[in-house]
Amino acid sequence: VQLQASGGGLIQAGGSLRLSCAASTRTFSAYAMAWFRQAPEKEREFVASISGPGRTTYYADSVKGRFTISRDNAKNLVSLQMNNLKIGDTAVYICAAGGLRAGAPTEFYGDYWGQGTQVTVSS
Repeated sequence: VQLQASGGGLIQAGGSLRLSCAASTRTFSAYAMAWFRQAPEKEREFVASISGPGRTTYYADSVKGRFTISRDNAKNLVSLQMNNLKIGDTAVYICAAGGLRAGAPTEFYGDYWGQGTQVTVSS
C-alpha cells in the first residue's frame, strides 16, 4: 500500500486546513486509517484514526473538537479537517494504514506509512 499525503501549508493561528491522503490499494476499506504528526525534536504522536467502514473515529485529546477525520472508500481517500489551528499543531502530518487493536483505549497500529505533509501554524 502506498500513501500520499497532501494539503499542508503555512496558515495563521485560528485558521483551517484540510489534509488528504490517497491510498493505492484495492482493499482500502479493509484498513483502518490514521493521522500522526511529528514536530521537530519530538516523537511521533497519534492524532486521529478511523475504522475501515468509517463508522468509528478516535482522537488525541489535544485535537478533539478541532480536528475531524473522514474517509471516502470509493475514492481511496482519508482526510483530516483541521480547524482553529494552534502554533502547537505545527508538525509533519503523516497518514498510515493499518488496524485497530481492541482495548481501553482502542489502539491503532500502522502497517503502512506515507511520507507526510508539512503544516506550519504562525502567530
